[in-house]
Amino acid sequence: MRTLIRGGTVVSVDPAVGDFPRGDVLIEDGRIAAVAPALDVAGAEVVDATGKLVLPGFVDTHRHTWQTAFRGLGADWTFDRYRAAMHGTLGPHYRPEDVYLGNLLGRIEALGSGVTTLLDWFHRADRPENADAAIQALRDAPGRSIFCYGAAGPDIEPEIRRVREVLPGEEMALGLRGPVMSAMDETAADVALARELGLRVSMHVHSTGGWPHGDRPIAEMHERGLLDDRTTVVHGNGLSDDQLAMLADAGGSVSVSPDVELKMGFEPLVTGRALAAGIRPSLSIDDCPSAGGDMFSAMRTALAAERGALTTRDVLAFATVDGARACGLGARTGSLTVGKDADLVLLDAEDLSVFPVGDPVGTIVSAGHPGLVDSVFVAGKAVKRDGRLLGLDLPSLRARLLESRDRIAAAAGIPIDGSWQP
Repeated sequence: MRTLIRGGTVVSVDPAVGDFPRGDVLIEDGRIAAVAPALDVAGAEVVDATGKLVLPGFVDTHRHTWQTAFRGLGADWTFDRYRAAMHGTLGPHYRPEDVYLGNLLGRIEALGSGVTTLLDWFHRADRPENADAAIQALRDAPGRSIFCYGAAGPDIEPEIRRVREVLPGEEMALGLRGPVMSAMDETAADVALARELGLRVSMHVHSTGGWPHGDRPIAEMHERGLLDDRTTVVHGNGLSDDQLAMLADAGGSVSVSPDVELKMGFEPLVTGRALAAGIRPSLSIDDCPSAGGDMFSAMRTALAAERGALTTRDVLAFATVDGARACGLGARTGSLTVGKDADLVLLDAEDLSVFPVGDPVGTIVSAGHPGLVDSVFVAGKAVKRDGRLLGLDLPSLRARLLESRDRIAAAAGIPIDGSWQP
């Protein structure tokens, strides 16, 4: 089980490894065995990467994947409209089959654009069958996925424990109700449960929702000992600098969703201030009704929004190794480092939209797009080659997702042509 990626432009995102204008990557038993300008290896399958950029797979640290069927419908929505539409109007009509198809097609789409690791922030768990369907979809889709159970409502502990028995190890996280949607005592109880079960936690904090316990939720969590290196704050808009410093001191992270935050009218992105506080942010898509599902767009928007505070190499790290750390997977993925899982992407560097490539990192961040993704490997296994996803009946899946979308829209009594505004 040896594969040699030969002759590509290697962008390792590991300062100790560096980059190579022409380099080789050796994969053995699903892991990276060597990265060098040239490797002499006998008996390996050779993948010719001439004219390709070779880089780590992207890591999306926060996506509501179940909403995939309504891609583009919310491009003009504010946050309040999004919440009313997806959670008030459409969400209640989702059946387990709809959840399954949304998660499956959404995860496949992310994979095809180079997202090898995805945290699925699932908040349609209003019944156990929906959670089970979401989990099954993530398992049926190629790629590394983390199911983040979005806690909601009273008496959720038995259900979280049940799901934890199904998802051992690093395949599960807990999405907190607070601090936006619950009081601090409930947040403390959720964090205690997460720590007992060995779960990382993710929580939404942004400026548009209103906080039931004042405007200093991170400070109060800090005072109660509820922050640590397993804590990820999604968005973080509106947090004061001293609260960002508290999160940094605890070892926590921030997941920034650049396109959605700017479209929905959140306060300015926290990316630069997080860096100044000592936090390496990660990037995420959030929701596909409002934004595109690829990491290239997120990187480009993040750079443009805070150009003076960021470099292209910063932004590429946010989308790869920093995302891996935020998911607790920094030792396993996120960079082309010997010993890590071979999660990597080959981009077509001869496509006229990027040719000729001068600065590879600058090209990836400023001009990259999903159409460049030639090959994707997850733990050394090829899941996309020559621009084609492998082992999937996409025509059938597309037809099923369209049926699901049309049924939900009909049940909710809304058109899907963009004329409806919640």
